[in-house]
Amino acid sequence: MIKILIVDDEKPICDLIDINLSAAGYCCKSVQDGLKALDMIESEQFDLILLDVMLPGACGYDIMEYIRPLKIPVIFITAKHEVKDRVKGLKLGAEDYLVKPFEVVELIARVEVVLRRYNKTAKILTAGDVEVDTEARKVTKAGVPVVLTNKEYGLLVLFIRNKNVALFKETLYEKVWENEYFADSRTLELHVQRLRRKMGWEKCLVAVYKVGYRLEID
Repeated sequence: MIKILIVDDEKPICDLIDINLSAAGYCCKSVQDGLKALDMIESEQFDLILLDVMLPGACGYDIMEYIRPLKIPVIFITAKHEVKDRVKGLKLGAEDYLVKPFEVVELIARVEVVLRRYNKTAKILTAGDVEVDTEARKVTKAGVPVVLTNKEYGLLVLFIRNKNVALFKETLYEKVWENEYFADSRTLELHVQRLRRKMGWEKCLVAVYKVGYRLEID
């Protein structure tokens, strides 16, 4: 399982990120102090680090200097929004720079992009009795193969990677169809209905009023 370290001095933010990334299938640990973060990085192996800049003990930029030789990808998550701060973070070797406040779905998307860049994405995705082998592009439910169209498969992977997160219709359409979403189009709704039926998700793939859809599953 992909292991992510969250370093932020605000525990509520750590908890928010932890809950959502864990729901998406990642193993997370969090710490609110820069020096403690260095101790954890030294003693454990992580596939990705989400790093704040303003930390007690040691700031994020100093921690980045320590991390760089270890070849662990880093995404800065910080309230420092000026261009000079972003440039500094990226020049130090960070893969991305996300400014607070942020949407959880955007964070998850950026995490996925960085992990793919490092070839560290999970090959097997699960949601209840549903399993997706992303390398073989095979889907099973309770061990029985399920045949999906390309668009249904794209939606399935997005929902599983963002379990318990409300996804906007525009986001789903743009990622799967790679086109701009039009409010009067029923294409997305029809594909979601077919996916519900095929996966037996009539109760857990729910519509979120004025937003889109959410896969509610442990």
